[in-house]
Parts: sequence; structure tokens; C-alpha cells
Amino acid sequence: MSLDEVGVRAHASRSQLYHYFEDRDDLVRAVIDATTDAVIGAQDELLSDLDSWDGIDRWFAALNSMQRQREARGGCPIGSLVGQLAEHDPLARAALANGFDRWEGHLRDGLGRMQSDGSLSENADPSRLATATMALLQGGLLLAQVRRDPEQLHIALSAARSLLWTAT
Repeated sequence: MSLDEVGVRAHASRSQLYHYFEDRDDLVRAVIDATTDAVIGAQDELLSDLDSWDGIDRWFAALNSMQRQREARGGCPIGSLVGQLAEHDPLARAALANGFDRWEGHLRDGLGRMQSDGSLSENADPSRLATATMALLQGGLLLAQVRRDPEQLHIALSAARSLLWTAT
């Protein structure tokens, strides 16, 4: 979609769009950043508390609850953009990867704090555990969306919890 087509759909003039965005790529990156901010912002309180088993359990419960409320519709807003943009736009792919890194970083940092306080084994790798958890989360969201079954996310997050627990 061109910036002119965006202007027509947004009921904004070309000059208004170019006032805020250099070009279509700049607009796409702004959408990615705004989407990432919204996903992280909606979980902000939970993400700041991922340095305990209770905090992780509350985060997982909130994600499961959200899927039940949404009737497993919509999937992950960031993940949805991946399918539309990542293969055709290297800058968008990099911005999406950064968005996932920001989200995953909250868990990685929390797991690192858990490792420091002895709640997680000193042999555990918080980065790898956070990536595996994010992969299970994303897969669970995708399956929940496609199957319209929020239990799919619950299954994936239960597997993530088991994986994390084995690192104690």
C-alpha cells in the first residue's frame, strides 16, 4: 500500500502524512513501534514482576484470561504484522525483531534476577529460557487463533512453565 492509499483511508492529505512520516517505510515502522508499545503497555505491570514464580504465573494467567475474553481471536498483534511484512521489508523485519526482543527482554531480565536470588539454577540460561518461552507463547497464540480455542495457549504456557521449572 502506498502512502497515498493510506492517506485516502485515513482521510488525511498527502502533506499531513509527509509532515509526520518521511515515506511509507517510516509509517510502517511507526505502526510496528506503536503496536509493540501497545502490547507491552497492556502487560506493563505484569512484565515488571517476572522475577518470581508467582509473577510468571500471574502473567501466564493474564494471557490465558485475555485469550478466553477475546474468544481466541486476533492472535498476537506483533506476530500478525510479521506475516504481512517480514518477508518483503528488511527494515520492517528488523523493527519487528526489535519489538519481540523488547517484550522477551522483560522475561529474560526477570529470570536473571531469579537466578541471582537462587530461585533459578546458576546453570540455567535466562536468555535461552526466555526465547523458548516466547516461542511457546507465540505458537500458542497462533494455534488458539486458528483453532478458535483458547485452550491452545493454555497448553503452550503450561509447557513453558514446565520448561522454566526444570531450570530450578
